[in-house]
Amino acid sequence: MSKPTVAIVGRPNVGKSTIFNRIVGERISIVEDIPGVTRDRIYSSGEWLNQEFSIIDTGGIDLGDEPFLEQIRQQAEIAIDEADVIIFLANGREGVTAADEEVAKILYKTKKPVVMAVNKVDNPEMRSDIYDFYALGFGEVFPISGSHGLGLGDLLDEVLKHFPEKTTEEYDENTIKFSLIGRPNVGKSSLVNALLGQERVIVSNVAGTTRDAVDTPLTRDGQDYVIIDTAGMRKKGKVYESTEKYSVLRALRAIERSDVVLVVLDGEEGIIEQDKKIAGYAHEAGRAIVIVVNKWDAVEKDEKTMNEFEEKIRAHFQFLDYAPIVFLSAKTKKRTHTLLPVINKARESHNLRVPTNVLNEVIMDAIAMNPTPTHNGQRLRVYYATQVGVKPPTFVVFVNDPELLHFSYERFLENRIRDAFDFAGSPIKIIGRARS
Repeated sequence: MSKPTVAIVGRPNVGKSTIFNRIVGERISIVEDIPGVTRDRIYSSGEWLNQEFSIIDTGGIDLGDEPFLEQIRQQAEIAIDEADVIIFLANGREGVTAADEEVAKILYKTKKPVVMAVNKVDNPEMRSDIYDFYALGFGEVFPISGSHGLGLGDLLDEVLKHFPEKTTEEYDENTIKFSLIGRPNVGKSSLVNALLGQERVIVSNVAGTTRDAVDTPLTRDGQDYVIIDTAGMRKKGKVYESTEKYSVLRALRAIERSDVVLVVLDGEEGIIEQDKKIAGYAHEAGRAIVIVVNKWDAVEKDEKTMNEFEEKIRAHFQFLDYAPIVFLSAKTKKRTHTLLPVINKARESHNLRVPTNVLNEVIMDAIAMNPTPTHNGQRLRVYYATQVGVKPPTFVVFVNDPELLHFSYERFLENRIRDAFDFAGSPIKIIGRARS
């Protein structure tokens, strides 16, 4: 089931990105100290009162040289398309402006709930400045301060009231759900058709042909699958074609519903920056991942080409070093039979549990091989570890001080766990916790 989506809409310089960062907190970055992960976020996850949701910062949607008001209009339209609830943000220090009224006119047309928030109300004396915003016609106005974190609780309480009711997952728990993500025209729809053995999805050389996510059931060798073919651009028009970031929004809901995510690359064109951005979202979501190099039939190759391409992928996608790589051609169907077994293995890894006693043997052997580091004269002490979850496999390591568990040593422990247990295709999480 997809998480509800919240969009923050408003004219420039009202503090959209500040509020976005406040709500998502530390989740805004993917993995520190690993090169190759782009950190500019326009879409992330938030949580309030144990309710998780996705959140869009429309201020991060770059629309190039579009006129000022046109940019505001287009960003708002993207939010209207994607969101379940819209936060309309204004600046309390400047009062209602013509640009605010322009945004309001756009939001009047939507049937989505709109919650009015006025930012930069940094002290109680400024609350009298918010009353003009009631005239915009969106009901109660919530004064907040992004810089001080004031009023956000009341705002999020109101946002939660408008979330759609939860629906139960329609598929059996043994069904493997996998999605295909990647930039337009890498051959996602062609690959779906190759797996199905029939033309079920429209295929075109025009990037962005697929308009909406399509769930397609598949049964092979007694195993049930659901293929979630992610949408390209939902609407035609300059607003959707002028920003590559928009295609990422279309992929994310499919990622949330997937057990395994196929990151599809174009073997003919090679790797571009957008591939890394899209893969980064799947990694951050904690899904099992398989890298698929499509159009391999169109690549001029010799006996070294595949190894060289794999080395290039590993260099560009260092944060996906656990993901297996499959080379195939959807067009000729060559090597497509190798894909489903790899998906099965990735899903199995994503659900793998390790007995606590065996895990601790591995951890203690690792420490004997590479003693724990010291910082400011204090040595990290590891007492024991236990697995606390799957999807992805999550391990808590109890230590004397979590601050001493540096990223590099955490990475070392992860590698030793991977050496001992087969987590191919699945990310794993390690959490340092002080022993009580």
